[in-house]
Amino acid sequence: MTTPEAAPSAVAPRATVEARTRMSPRKRARISRGIQYGLLVVAVVVLAVSIDWGRVGDQIFNVEAAQDLFPKIPRAFLNTLMYTAAAFAVGLSLGTVLALMKLSSVGVYRWLATIYIEFFRGIPALLVVIAFAYAVPIALGVSISSLTLKAALALGMVSAAYIAETLRAGIEAVPRGQIEAARSLGMSHGRTLLTVVIPQAFRIVLPPMTNEIILLTKDTSLIYLMGLLPTQFDLTKIGRDALSSGSGGGLTGLFVAGIGYLCITIPLGLLARWLEKRTGKGSRS
Repeated sequence: MTTPEAAPSAVAPRATVEARTRMSPRKRARISRGIQYGLLVVAVVVLAVSIDWGRVGDQIFNVEAAQDLFPKIPRAFLNTLMYTAAAFAVGLSLGTVLALMKLSSVGVYRWLATIYIEFFRGIPALLVVIAFAYAVPIALGVSISSLTLKAALALGMVSAAYIAETLRAGIEAVPRGQIEAARSLGMSHGRTLLTVVIPQAFRIVLPPMTNEIILLTKDTSLIYLMGLLPTQFDLTKIGRDALSSGSGGGLTGLFVAGIGYLCITIPLGLLARWLEKRTGKGSRS
């Protein structure tokens, strides 16, 4: 017969063995990561073996076809930057006005801004570009000869809807106490907005504004629908023409155009992240 004193001593060794064999959370996580890495390596190897690299090199990474496009790339690159800058200038100007209208105490202004923002955020930019290329000149009897102006108006009007919401959030994020302090110093409402509120709002929304420039850069790929002269080519037009020319190279032209866009958007993305960190440090200090 087992005494009460002997029971704990019999259980203790068993508990000690279970504690030693039980896997710690850190070890389980390490094994899980190892399994995931192993599966990833297997998937990459299977994909690399199944791809016809000769065909990929001929249809996507064709060096000769890419070299034929190089003389056009600098001009197309500059045109893409110019269309982006012009559209952003229109979007920023109109977006600032819409943001102030959205925050206005006048109900009509708020309704007009809301209708504009919801409309242009709800329709594809493609439809707006086509409208400015064909429908607007016919409906209004106005001929816009400058492609840069047409692109700026079409893409800028779409961008203004998003910029307006971003600026509105930035304006509302400005501490109320600073506005009251400016008013107590005798500043008018308009001067307070121009000298206190809007500068701080722009500082707050710099990172998302940089992201908007990235989106605008990619939206310039729709400009080719307006009809481009040889001197007005953007990156997408070059890739599209190379694809349909039948001169060989397959998708190489589109690949080169994509690299051109990445040369613009990647630095902008890095700038946005740097601004986010800088803004975060400024808000904590």
